[in-house]
Amino acid sequence: MAGHSHWAGIKHKKALIDAKRGKQWSKLSKAIIVAAKLGGGDPDANVRLRVAIEAAKAVSMPKENIQRAIKRGTGELEGGLLEEVLYEGYGPGGVAVLCDVLTDNRNRTAPEIRKLFEMSDGKLGGAGCVAWMFEKKGLFVVAADKADEDRLMEVALEAGADDVRRSGDNFEVLCAPEAYEAVAKALEQAGIQPDVSEISRLPKNTVDVNDPEVARKVLKLMNRLDDHDDVQNVSSNFNIPEAIMAQVAEE
Repeated sequence: MAGHSHWAGIKHKKALIDAKRGKQWSKLSKAIIVAAKLGGGDPDANVRLRVAIEAAKAVSMPKENIQRAIKRGTGELEGGLLEEVLYEGYGPGGVAVLCDVLTDNRNRTAPEIRKLFEMSDGKLGGAGCVAWMFEKKGLFVVAADKADEDRLMEVALEAGADDVRRSGDNFEVLCAPEAYEAVAKALEQAGIQPDVSEISRLPKNTVDVNDPEVARKVLKLMNRLDDHDDVQNVSSNFNIPEAIMAQVAEE
């Protein structure tokens, strides 16, 4: 789990930079389109849509962009033909990697994702090759210096979280996807601001990456995949020790 926490933190900082350039808007528009297509355009009755809209607002996507994406999803506007695909593979050091993708052309996206794996000494695998190593969970990462552990645990568990645990300089709050909204609201009402809040695929077990060179390649693969316009979320089961992570981060 520590590896995912590392990646979640890196991805969060990266998203803040990307947000300034509007780089996240295209991805978030796709997430809103699919959520509206599957569950309707009313965020009060569609949790998935509500989560997507909150993510869009967090990176300052204009209201009109959000509304346009919802209408594409409900069919009021053209342009909502997107397909959900899960790509699975292995990265450097044998770590498992999952990519949640939304695409309007699988024949274009698949070779592009395969190429990104190969560029980082990884390999795209077949359906089901690594998905069994992960489970879908709501994840909140809260800086340890911004919350009292007992108070955080009380608020989160009462709202339906499964677990609250320390990971380095952070607390991780885990919950079932259906409890995500309730936990998010409880944290907000308690004045607890997570650095990361998402529904993601978390590894059941982790693979230690103790070689700095392999660690660099793993992180480069994760970043390359995350930068792809069709990739909504990237998950992996790597665990890079703090000393190695600090060494790589300094470069």
